[in-house]
Amino acid sequence: MDFLTDLHRFITRYDLLPRGSPVIVGVSGGADSLCLLHTLHTLAPDNEWRLHVAHLNHQLRGAAAQADADFVRDIARQWNLPSTIESRDVAAFARRHKLSLEEAARQVRYGFLLEVALTQHSDVIAVAHNADDQTESVLMHLLRGSGLAGLRGMQSKMLIADLRLLIARSSNQPSAISHQQSKIYLVRPLLETPRSAIEEYCQENNLHPRLDATNADTTYFRNRLRHELLPTLETYNPNIRSILRRTADVIAAEVEILQAHTNYAWDMTVVVESTTAVTFNLLLWREQPIGVQRALLRKAIHQLRPPLRDIDFGHIEDALEILQRAHTGDQVTLPQHLLIEVSYDTFTISPREELAQPDWPQLPEGFTSLAIDVPGVTPLPESIWRLEAEILAGEVEPTGGLTALLDAAALPGPLIMRPRTSRDRFHPQGMPSPVGLKDWMINAKIPRAIRDRLPLITSNDQIVWVPGFRVGQPVLVTENTRQIIKLEFKKG
Repeated sequence: MDFLTDLHRFITRYDLLPRGSPVIVGVSGGADSLCLLHTLHTLAPDNEWRLHVAHLNHQLRGAAAQADADFVRDIARQWNLPSTIESRDVAAFARRHKLSLEEAARQVRYGFLLEVALTQHSDVIAVAHNADDQTESVLMHLLRGSGLAGLRGMQSKMLIADLRLLIARSSNQPSAISHQQSKIYLVRPLLETPRSAIEEYCQENNLHPRLDATNADTTYFRNRLRHELLPTLETYNPNIRSILRRTADVIAAEVEILQAHTNYAWDMTVVVESTTAVTFNLLLWREQPIGVQRALLRKAIHQLRPPLRDIDFGHIEDALEILQRAHTGDQVTLPQHLLIEVSYDTFTISPREELAQPDWPQLPEGFTSLAIDVPGVTPLPESIWRLEAEILAGEVEPTGGLTALLDAAALPGPLIMRPRTSRDRFHPQGMPSPVGLKDWMINAKIPRAIRDRLPLITSNDQIVWVPGFRVGQPVLVTENTRQIIKLEFKKG
């Protein structure tokens, strides 16, 4: 079979380019992208594809980069194809977001292609990664200690939202991928085509691609793999490239199985899930196979830090070790200011500031005491919380959480708000006698982060309410209560 027949068969097998679809084609001007554009342009009439050429000048190679842009613009005109040719300052983007130049170029390039797709109302972007690129990607991920998702290499078809991009818009301000954008696919029609076949196709069709001198610069990690490591590995096994690609194919199929089980385990083990934190049931998480444990941690990290691509194996292993023998209060540092904190039978992955400041009424550091107005409103110092108190008579529905009912006649004195002390004892509702407050807090599973700053409600130094947890037994409302004090913490 010839080149075009093989390519069309690959496109059809993986449903990369549906008939009649508008297609954004990323074209750098090099052999791979010029071959991709030429082949798709040749096949377009029979498949009713509407091609749109997209080229980005990264502003990293001066006049040579501008010459590339001019070349792509001329090709698009010669072949009567619409085009979008733009420039972005990749070096500035790298400095601003503290990224390597390679990662910044990737972020900006795909962000640009996504913008073009949105503008042109296209849901598919075609890029020219080939079989040798796939080999290099698998090897690169292997050397970096990637998990299975990295070792499967590049996919022939994927949602661009899965790239976890910071979108580099014309204003150079990053933003999250919206729901609309997440429906756009990135496809790689040449992923099973070796570079040698592409270069031969260009020669046979009188195509004269641009040459990028930076492709020979071995200061770039990928170029060192291409020009130094892979040729060395071929002296051990001449088929190393095909072996790495075959390994990626096998792993890709197994990743699908792992992902399906991970999603099932996620629903079973996650207790609370939000955009800023994920809390797992520690015991149920420990029951999972170690591969699923790793996958759950990676999924949580990716959910909280979408742009983060490569999660270091060491971070995951440190987390596994701590969580297998964890005690309340243990912590594990993760990339990009994430933290794992263990609390009794759960653990939470969250930004450090989220763990340090839970959404709960808290007293400021150094606070001593504050008289509570009854009836009235008592604001918590340096807080958006307030305590509202009112006097009621007659039957009142039982309460809980941040609302409490106290028997006014049972109070030995005025109500005072204060933090805990080392001498405190507490007689909780339902217990026969007072206990040490510290021990009770541990047994009640009050998070360590809020214990010292939890606003205790006392009367004559007797704790009558631990907000959010328990009212004191001596001041409970009973059938003989004549006057009730209702306390409620509110935010705002």
